[in-house]
Amino acid sequence: MSSEAMNEFLQTVEAEVQSRPTPTEFEMAYQARVAIDRIRFAIKHTEQFGPRTDQMRETGLQLLDALQRLETVDRRFQQRSRLCDRARTVKGERTHESVNGASTRLSNGAANRH
Repeated sequence: MSSEAMNEFLQTVEAEVQSRPTPTEFEMAYQARVAIDRIRFAIKHTEQFGPRTDQMRETGLQLLDALQRLETVDRRFQQRSRLCDRARTVKGERTHESVNGASTRLSNGAANRH
C-alpha cells in the first residue's frame, strides 16, 4: 500500500471515529431521556394537583424550560447519530459496489483467459 493511500485511509478512519457519538454521549442521551420523562411527569402532576399560585406557575415554567432544553439536546444527538449511520451505510454501499465490481472484473478477466 502506498504512503498516499495509507494516509488517505488513516484520515478516513480518524474522521469516522471523531464523527461517531462516544459511549459517554450515548449514556448522556439516555440520562437526558430519563430526565425528560420525569420532568413531563412533574409538569403533569403540578398542573393537576398543585395549588394555582404564582410560585407554582413559575415552577411549571421553569420545568417547561428545562424540558425544552433537554429535548433540543436530544434532537441534536439523534441527528448526529443518524448522520453517522447514513454516512456508514453510504460508505458501506460504495465499498460493497467496488468489491462487487472488482469481483465481476476478475471473473470476466478469468473467463476471457480460458
